[in-house]
Amino acid sequence: MSTLHVAVVGSGPAGLYTAEALIKQAAALEQPRAIQVDVLDRLPTPYGLVRYGVAPDHPSIKSIAEYLRGVLEHSDVRFVGGVRLGTDVTREELLGCYDAVVYATGAMRDRRMGIEGEDLPGSYAATDFVNWYCGHPDSPPDAFSLEAESVAVIGVGNVAVDVARILVKDPAALASTDVSQPVLDALVASKVREVHVIGRRGPAQAKFTTKELRELGELDGVDIVVPREEADPEAFDDSGEGAALAGSDRRVRGNLAVIGGWAARSPAGCARRLTLRFWLRPVRIEGTERVSGLTVERTRLDSTGRLTGTGEFETIGAQMVLRSVGYQSVPLAGVPFDERSHTVPNEAGRVLGPDGTPLPGEYVAGWLKRGPTGVIGTNKSDAAETVRALLADLTGEAPARPTGTGAALSDLLSARGVREVSYRDWLEIENAELELGASSGRGAVRVKLPDRAAIEVIRARQASAT
Repeated sequence: MSTLHVAVVGSGPAGLYTAEALIKQAAALEQPRAIQVDVLDRLPTPYGLVRYGVAPDHPSIKSIAEYLRGVLEHSDVRFVGGVRLGTDVTREELLGCYDAVVYATGAMRDRRMGIEGEDLPGSYAATDFVNWYCGHPDSPPDAFSLEAESVAVIGVGNVAVDVARILVKDPAALASTDVSQPVLDALVASKVREVHVIGRRGPAQAKFTTKELRELGELDGVDIVVPREEADPEAFDDSGEGAALAGSDRRVRGNLAVIGGWAARSPAGCARRLTLRFWLRPVRIEGTERVSGLTVERTRLDSTGRLTGTGEFETIGAQMVLRSVGYQSVPLAGVPFDERSHTVPNEAGRVLGPDGTPLPGEYVAGWLKRGPTGVIGTNKSDAAETVRALLADLTGEAPARPTGTGAALSDLLSARGVREVSYRDWLEIENAELELGASSGRGAVRVKLPDRAAIEVIRARQASAT
């Protein structure tokens, strides 16, 4: 019985959980099948969101990479980095090289707010800031200079909380993390003294987790301020939705307890201040040549639960605005894409064509499949569903498509002068980051290489050695 060859596009949690599910489920079939999984990524480094989306001061979450490492080191899994779908290889070529292809590229783009001034210098997507402090190869080390004294962060999810925490945290506490040295230097030189975190609805509707929220109150040298009226879940709610959420959701009750505690205390006069604001809708980013403020409108829920503006406006002084109001997947070249849901149309992970029927050999997993919902671990069950569909198709009485071989991809890339990044190359990059930590006086911590150019130097060194 021939070996199945499957390509997984994306080496983040969704992609690697998919690779793991393929190995395990293929072995557990009534007639076990040998399988070879190639995990492709446009970046020269694996782990996606775990490496480039989790804040550097959250090592417990980043430790998921150690689990995912085990997937990459499985004998039936191969990492193929530095390969762009649509540029280095087309969708049709990839499908010709494998029995099946699973797309798992996540959600890489922030939603826009669609308000005046959103494109002013000083207005950014939160993911741009996250990419910067996480050392993403696409983000230059000098992308942010942090000259602003006041920053408005729009959104009340965990990403907004992460962004706010990094902005007001003592940079010395980040020296023991993997944050790159140029980013650490910029945070040390930061002029930010006040951060406003702004939500359109009330504290009961906020999406952050209580654990993330409590961390803000543990920051040294930072006052946490919440206006008393805005901390009240019922103050601007004629529908009773906030009270209902508090009664049914333990997380909401925990959040309200933390927020209420902050609202009840007076500022201690610390050097930095973090202000949580609720029931405010951004209507305009002020400024001519660059951001100078954010105008917001007071909101409330009417008796039907509809969010409405009250006509009361306020301008918050800010020289930087970071929006964190949701994320969207981006289309992959040639792959069906629903512009309304920003997902690949699918049924249990099977990619659907324009007529609504499954396309042979094409599957999807993760946020690209279901939208940006759930936590990192949610991708595991999501991937398992997709793999069940894939193996049912490939191991049925009639194969879903002619068999392919992953070896053909390497030949194709080599002919085009594309040097794929192997797992061995990645280990060299990782070792260089450990050496960088030691040489920069930051101890045994692994320090991220500052940019793509530095990564390419390591790749070139590895190439010359072989």
